[in-house]
Amino acid sequence: MNCNRYDTFIFDLDGTLLDTLTDLADSVNYALRQLGMPEHTIDEVRLMVGNGVHKLMERAVPDGIRNRRFEEAFALFRSYYSKHSSDTTQPYDGIPELLLELKRHGCLTAVVSNKFNAATKALCKHFFPSTIDVAIGEHEAEGIRKKPAPDTVIEALRQLQQMPSASKNSLISDGNIHANAVYIGDSDIDILTARNSSLPCISVLWGFRSRQFLLEHGATTLVSHPAEILEYMNNKA
Repeated sequence: MNCNRYDTFIFDLDGTLLDTLTDLADSVNYALRQLGMPEHTIDEVRLMVGNGVHKLMERAVPDGIRNRRFEEAFALFRSYYSKHSSDTTQPYDGIPELLLELKRHGCLTAVVSNKFNAATKALCKHFFPSTIDVAIGEHEAEGIRKKPAPDTVIEALRQLQQMPSASKNSLISDGNIHANAVYIGDSDIDILTARNSSLPCISVLWGFRSRQFLLEHGATTLVSHPAEILEYMNNKA
């Protein structure tokens, strides 16, 4: 990936911009505890995150969706997390500075997450009120598929007014969805999302997956500190 060429930065949220792991684990274990189910360590929850909160709870609840009390556990999780999503959650070191610098240089920024939409927007509004232009979470009832489908990336580019005039299907098949955009995440789901969106991907090493895991799942560009992402910025200032 060439340096100094991107002016639109699309970020994953959990494990990329925000360390949400403790609040997610606490919410999972609250729901499990209420129903007398076995709880999980924070490292176990770390490996369950990435495919949305429904899949998180499928992995956390014994027998997943086959458990007759799964929907009850999922409802308990959602209710608790909606009230406690920022108890311990904080931006990773260097993230606020990275976003401020991107905005200072005229770059566009977006978040696309598999976290439910209300929580995604609330967290971005709370932590990044002036540095994230668009925040999109899981749209269960609106026909927008969650990652690794490209739908949320396409919707983010549309809201940023960065979509070319062609249809989204031809954009993806032609591999030119947006020549100046880059996708940034911490997981295999993010690598697939970037690939399905025909975007280059920067994989971060401070999130929920290890370097070896990311390399095994196709990572090509790795960064160990947020400031390194500035090397890929198209400097307009």
